[in-house]
Amino acid sequence: MSSISSISQSGMQAAQTALGSAAHNIANNSTPDFRRQQVAQKEQSGGGVTTSLRQADIAGAQLQTDVVAQLQAKNAFLINLAVFKTGNQMAGALLDRSA
Repeated sequence: MSSISSISQSGMQAAQTALGSAAHNIANNSTPDFRRQQVAQKEQSGGGVTTSLRQADIAGAQLQTDVVAQLQAKNAFLINLAVFKTGNQMAGALLDRSA
């Protein structure tokens, strides 16, 4: 099983990938025949998540979808960051008590 910090770090990396993909889609939404990037997330067996990118099957912008994806990615990053910080605080508290 992975540590709390590595699980939350993988979540932050997944959120960063999603945020970058949404930004890419928004920046290129007026490009002729542009096919959006789509992010797929998959859980890891020991905890955490991996991401992969692929192009949409059909061309066309979906601006509303990409703006919502940016907000979701931002919130996912902040949540995983809070978990990371809490895990470090807990580990520090344990080390302080054992000394």
